[in-house]
Amino acid sequence: MKVLETKEMGDVPAMMARLGRAARAAAAELAFAPAEAKRAALLAAADALCAAREEVMAANAEDLAHGREKGLSAAMMDRLLLDEARIGAIVAGLRAVAAQKDPVGEVIAAWDMPSGLHIERVRTPLGVVGVIYESRPNVTADAGALCLKSGNAVILRGGSESFHSSRAIHACLVAGLKSAGLPEAAIQLVPTRDRAAVSAMLAAVEHIDVIVPRGGKGLVGLVQAEARVPVFAHLEGICHVYVDKDADPEKARRVVLNAKTRRAGICGAAECLLVHREIAAGLGQRLVDDLMAAGVEVRAEGLVGTKAAAESDFGREFLDMIIAARVVDDVDAAIAHIRRHGSNHTEAILTENDATAERFFQRLDSAILMRNASTQFADGGEFGMGAEIGIATGKLHARGPVGAEQLTSFKYLVTGDGTIRA
Repeated sequence: MKVLETKEMGDVPAMMARLGRAARAAAAELAFAPAEAKRAALLAAADALCAAREEVMAANAEDLAHGREKGLSAAMMDRLLLDEARIGAIVAGLRAVAAQKDPVGEVIAAWDMPSGLHIERVRTPLGVVGVIYESRPNVTADAGALCLKSGNAVILRGGSESFHSSRAIHACLVAGLKSAGLPEAAIQLVPTRDRAAVSAMLAAVEHIDVIVPRGGKGLVGLVQAEARVPVFAHLEGICHVYVDKDADPEKARRVVLNAKTRRAGICGAAECLLVHREIAAGLGQRLVDDLMAAGVEVRAEGLVGTKAAAESDFGREFLDMIIAARVVDDVDAAIAHIRRHGSNHTEAILTENDATAERFFQRLDSAILMRNASTQFADGGEFGMGAEIGIATGKLHARGPVGAEQLTSFKYLVTGDGTIRA
């Protein structure tokens, strides 16, 4: 796909309207596309990506060079990087989504009425999904695959950082669509870096049914503030790990280190460590020492960290090798801290006490709550969804990892036999 600049393509809103009309037409076809055709398209896309991995890595090298010129942080560069292993994971994700049960047409519920009506509630696609994302080129494949599986057309607007990588991956998705005889406009990539395209998407109520932003607080905040189209999103991933006095020390050391350091730049990375006061001097300090030994800057209160924590360090999404740490009196104090500083994304409790874990689960309302497991598992692929289009923290329609099933709505199919209402 050619990179189009404003002077070449003319009016950006007009271009986005063309994409929107094409997506709406494609969505009408996808709504009744056979499950096998969608499966075949995803498998063919996976094969195309596997065959094109050298070209994809070459495109990614261009993006990485651009990122270095822009001075992106190490964590952001990690989000951008594609290597053999990560491309292999994207291929595996495409195949996993292909293998899933098709949600479209599933009968959610059925019942008969005394009037003689038979009523079914049936899953149906949302229509057209707009995805606006930064840095992570794998979102191109994840979003494209999940939207196709759920019968939705999608318009993808990737960030300037991942522009070349996203185009290379998108070409493989289009190859899959063509091989299966599905409309190429089912998965479209906005062919410009012009930010006016984002504004056009946010206002495109006649063309787009829902917007999913994937990126930092600045992007998500902009989308939530300006979108006229409904939004599935989370503003920040301020994930907490609370280490209870009844935590298993070895489990705690493994989980805390993984939750922060496996990949510090993702939304499921732990940003705050809370430690029960009774174990602060022992296990709590060992956890802080483990993190510092792994290269993490620990901004601590009540523990000896890299530096003393400021109040502004709590409730902050670092997306880097930095974590805030605080000693709390008990599980209730941990819950109070999370309610005050959290973002309703993912929280974990490390404890062997069932009653304490139940209290933590009952009294917090984040989209994902975990016990004795790393917050890095906050991912649709790890939830068995094959991939995710994002994590939603709202309470309407979709919450937590958004997979193919969450990208559907429902309609009622009502059957009578000459039935009339008295």
